[in-house]
Amino acid sequence: MTRDHGQGHGPEVLRYTAFSADPAGGNPAGVVLDASGLDEERMLAVAAELGYSESAFLTGRTGEGAYTIRYFSPRAEVPFCGHATVATAVALAERDGPGALEFATAAGRVPVTVVREGEELRATLTSVVPHITEIGAADLAEALAALDWAAADLDPALPPRIAYAGARHLVLAAATRERLADLAYDFARLETLMLRLDLTTLQLVWREAPEVFHVRDPFPVGGVVEDPATGAAAAAFGAYVRERGLVPERAAAAAFGAYVRERGLVPETAVLTLHQGADMGRPGTLTVELRTGDDRVRVSGTGTRIG
Repeated sequence: MTRDHGQGHGPEVLRYTAFSADPAGGNPAGVVLDASGLDEERMLAVAAELGYSESAFLTGRTGEGAYTIRYFSPRAEVPFCGHATVATAVALAERDGPGALEFATAAGRVPVTVVREGEELRATLTSVVPHITEIGAADLAEALAALDWAAADLDPALPPRIAYAGARHLVLAAATRERLADLAYDFARLETLMLRLDLTTLQLVWREAPEVFHVRDPFPVGGVVEDPATGAAAAAFGAYVRERGLVPERAAAAAFGAYVRERGLVPETAVLTLHQGADMGRPGTLTVELRTGDDRVRVSGTGTRIG
């Protein structure tokens, strides 16, 4: 365990990975289940010492399975972090058993359910209500220049947008897997643009199949070159996919599916699979669910303790 700097013994800091059942995969996060005695400076110091893209701190308990939570990158606090939410939920499930949780974040309330699947724990978070906005031509040109991408490197079927589901992410779709794999960007230039646009990451995607995507997330504003598995960006991307009308009809019989929806009998769900981290040697899988009649996005994945 990690002990924090300075006074006394400090908090117990757990290490978990999210969106993988393998400790060597997914995205690692620090988790402090009792941060009630920590101020912002000490939480930031713990996050910086760990060096993970984010760490999560439970700062209080508001009811049965309900907590206030804060997230810190090595450089700054962030309003919401999906992978650290999953990691924290799995840590609580190991301590208290699977079930329903609710986290009060700076972005809003985020319900999470944890279930056991064989030997694995799977957490599903439900995002705050998302929204999508356009990006200006000059800002897009600057983003592409910082990435060293040409306009021709983009997939015209997936136009650039800024997507929000707790944090803001710029969605850029690569036309080829090779373009996505070759990520070497100007860290300072991209960081400057992201700070000006209040972006948490860039969600770089390549579409392998109608419901299967490969993604990468530069995160210079957090002091990290790349995030291995990004739940907040996955939620934002789910909202983008819905807004663009990219989700295929899944009902086996369209007429009956329409009847079921009209009667409110079964919520129809489109499921996206996002593969992230393979290019970094930390493969993970994020599952994104879009439910008819619910604007919020659900993101799920497994998690496990490191060490």
